[in-house]
Amino acid sequence: MVKSVMVAYALWAVAGPLGLHHLYLGRDNHALLWMLTLGGFGFGWAREVLRIPAYVGEANRDAEERKAPPTVGPPPVGPVRFVGQVCVGIYFGTVALIALNYLSFFYLIILPLCVGAGVHLVSCIGQQTSDLQKTLTTCLITSPIFYGSSLSPLPISLAASVTAAQYRRVKAPRTPGCTPELGPRLCRLGLAWLAFSAPLGYCIFHNTTATMYYLSDCVSALLDFFWFLPWLKNVFEYILLMPYRLLCVLTGGGYYDDAWKKVLEILLKEYTEKEKEALKVFSLDAEASLEDITHSYRGLAKTWHPDHNPSKEAEAMFIKIHEAYEVLLQRHKPRRFT
Repeated sequence: MVKSVMVAYALWAVAGPLGLHHLYLGRDNHALLWMLTLGGFGFGWAREVLRIPAYVGEANRDAEERKAPPTVGPPPVGPVRFVGQVCVGIYFGTVALIALNYLSFFYLIILPLCVGAGVHLVSCIGQQTSDLQKTLTTCLITSPIFYGSSLSPLPISLAASVTAAQYRRVKAPRTPGCTPELGPRLCRLGLAWLAFSAPLGYCIFHNTTATMYYLSDCVSALLDFFWFLPWLKNVFEYILLMPYRLLCVLTGGGYYDDAWKKVLEILLKEYTEKEKEALKVFSLDAEASLEDITHSYRGLAKTWHPDHNPSKEAEAMFIKIHEAYEVLLQRHKPRRFT
């Protein structure tokens, strides 16, 4: 079936960040990448406005062109592809750090495999591919060097990207008349998407408070990065708050000046189990303010301090009180909202 440039552009405009146009053109790896990164973090989707005709041309090559002998030697190294491999490898590694860091041998096995999967996915876009085994082996060899570091996805992704570029090759021609059916293709894409999103979703829903605090700190740090360009900072803030503004319009609610704080208040209505246990230590209810928590902490800390309390359980109780206070302090910690 001949593919249409107009249809491809229409799908790109309607659901481009979800990879629908790549699914139409039979570029399943590209479609999966766009599903997991929302169009290559937006940048890849915007870049495709100039690339779609070439994609359609590849999809429309006839059987004789497909049976032509492949190009001798590896394809040229593209800087965009290499940067994409590094970025997606870091992205997959960061998701793993958030969702899977409680697993055994995480830094030795789980993290490098996740980074390697991200790098290999980008290396398989279009007519190229690479050696998955060598890419994953490089990740496993590199990971012990940076064991325990939250920045380890960066060097692992760089090493894997160099290996993927070194062992790149042109994909084998597709056998004429053997195009996979849409149903199995959608099934494979759905399973891949679930494998990626399920652990992250589980982590988010079971650690909502910590996750939202982490995200809010990241957003605040991103906005603070543009302190020297206030207008650009305002533009980013406007874009990031667009869903919240739209929600206010649809529900008829008022728009708050202290928007980031209100967003957190909406999302963080309930205490986590860890915070509930911390409240029990201070014999406080869920409505307790930071002042109430601090007052109770100071009283209990003075009572159970090992220097003032000679009992055997004093030290353990003092540590428990301090840890409970740190948990509750994290919830009430002031954020750098604009």
